Amino acid sequence: MLPQTTETILIATPNPQVNFLLERMIRSMGYGVFICADRASLKSIPSGLAPTMIFVSEKMDGESAEMETAQELAYRFPAAPAVLFVERDQPEKLKAAMRLGFIDYLSLPLRTDDILRVLRHALEIGRLRREAILIETRRATASLQQRLDELETLARLGRTVVSSLDLDHVLGAVVDAAVEMTGAEEGSLLMLDPATGELYMRAARNFNEDFVRTFRLPVKDTLAGTVIRTGQPVLLDDSTPQKIKTTYLVQSLLYVPLAVHGHTFGVLGVDNRQRGTSFSEHHLKLLGALAEFATIAIENARLYTETIAERRKLETVLTNVQDGVVLMDREKRLLLVNQTVRQAFSLPENHLVGRSFRDVFTHPALLELLEGLDNGTDRTELQVEDGRYFAVRASPIPEVGTALTFSDITNLKKLDQIKSDFVHTVSHDLRSPLTAILGYVELIERVGTVNDLQRDFIRRIQVSVHNITSLVDDLLDLGRIEAGFDTRKEPVALDTIIRYSVEGFKKALGEKGHTLQLDLPAQSPSLLANPVQMRQMVDNLLDNAIKYTPQGGRIQVSLRVEGNQLLFQVSDNGIGIPPIDLPYVFDKFYRASNAAPDVSGTGLGLAIVKSIVEAHEGRIWVDSAVGSGSTFTVVLPLSGG
Repeated sequence: MLPQTTETILIATPNPQVNFLLERMIRSMGYGVFICADRASLKSIPSGLAPTMIFVSEKMDGESAEMETAQELAYRFPAAPAVLFVERDQPEKLKAAMRLGFIDYLSLPLRTDDILRVLRHALEIGRLRREAILIETRRATASLQQRLDELETLARLGRTVVSSLDLDHVLGAVVDAAVEMTGAEEGSLLMLDPATGELYMRAARNFNEDFVRTFRLPVKDTLAGTVIRTGQPVLLDDSTPQKIKTTYLVQSLLYVPLAVHGHTFGVLGVDNRQRGTSFSEHHLKLLGALAEFATIAIENARLYTETIAERRKLETVLTNVQDGVVLMDREKRLLLVNQTVRQAFSLPENHLVGRSFRDVFTHPALLELLEGLDNGTDRTELQVEDGRYFAVRASPIPEVGTALTFSDITNLKKLDQIKSDFVHTVSHDLRSPLTAILGYVELIERVGTVNDLQRDFIRRIQVSVHNITSLVDDLLDLGRIEAGFDTRKEPVALDTIIRYSVEGFKKALGEKGHTLQLDLPAQSPSLLANPVQMRQMVDNLLDNAIKYTPQGGRIQVSLRVEGNQLLFQVSDNGIGIPPIDLPYVFDKFYRASNAAPDVSGTGLGLAIVKSIVEAHEGRIWVDSAVGSGSTFTVVLPLSGG
């Protein structure tokens, strides 16, 4: 077993008497012993055993190749001095042993003095070898440690550059590292002043503060200026065969450029003013790496400053515009809320950025808009606590998130209300005289004979009065819907209403020779709605399709269930709507620019339809192409709102 001593001597001989004698003498000197009496036991030598020296026999187990085991052990433990044991002196064999690296030998008969002499000689050689190895190891380790320290300094500096936006702190750390890693007396970081064209000291190590503050160096005829002009590093020491004009005397100096995109804007330098120590190419590489860190830090600071400036400009603009603006990221977290929105919703000045949109805004219309963004809903109207109305529109911002713009439409709402009140009043005031006119016209033929010309005049009056009456009725209907009158709702079978409406238009369809295709489900769920308004909606869409489809056209009416919604469509192959008119077809009194003058209409039918749909919390839109026809689509929620 392995002795519990610090140093062990390996004995590998098959002779038990030799082993006994060697072991006794070695242990008396305070060393441990590990004995291998055959080749098999050599395999059991512990992997951690590093013998101080080796005694090995020329043969083990009568091996055919002489000194095979001795050679193996000498190669296996090259640092341990090896002594060869031979049965008798043979000069040729001893020469071969010397060539293998054995330092001495023992032969029979063994004498104590010879054993002690050889043992002491071997131990001394082992000691010298270990010291040499230790010195070399320390030398190699010192070099490696220096490289490791340099790498750690660069890594630490890299973390400082990445984690800090304090440019003074970062550049000071760069100069400190430059001085420490090169062993220089002084270090400086010079930057070009665009206003004067001179170099000033941005950061320094071991310079007088007054000197740093007042230092100015021209680019022309200076060593640092040469680096600025050429973009190349400069190494100056006592062997450099040229004199450089400078404001202070140095023994050796090293400058490397600071550059971005090929433009040199500064210099990082170290120097020795008292010591004559020169800088090497290795120092040049280190300083180049540090210059890269300084460049990155300066560029980061510049970009950060520009970003902050641009952000402040943007915030100033958005804060002072009259429209409200809310900007949020892809996770619906707030990035910006301007003053208009904060005032409208009574929000605090601070602590909004980073919070969830839902945590800050609780208005139902905004939350519904947020839910509908994925379904294509991008606008809504809402009223805030102080009575103002806002039109809100959501716009996706690529790689940022979503922007909500709030336009104050309070005045428009007031004007619309004034207009509605005016129309309502005028409509009521018109009905009485119109009824009287129509009544008296119908009585004319009863009081006397009229000729054909008079009869034509009477017919024209009746048509005009009917048109005005229809306009007044539409205005009153629209006013009632917009004012929220008649909000009663009940379960309605929309498919049944569609069938009744189609039946009512059979005469008009026959007069124009239209073909109508009805596509209704065998059974559709009931809709919670106002039945009168649903009939108005269907009648107006059908009337539009019939009027604006030329003779012999094709009209299709369909109804289907999609999820928790009813989808109602009226399509025709009529004249279509020009693209320029599409945004306004649902406006009051608006008629498409390609509508024929002889086609009667008040321009209120689609406005009434839109108001009815919105009163039932639905949506309506139109798809149309000139000459190909139009498709009006109405989506109504089955929940009934």
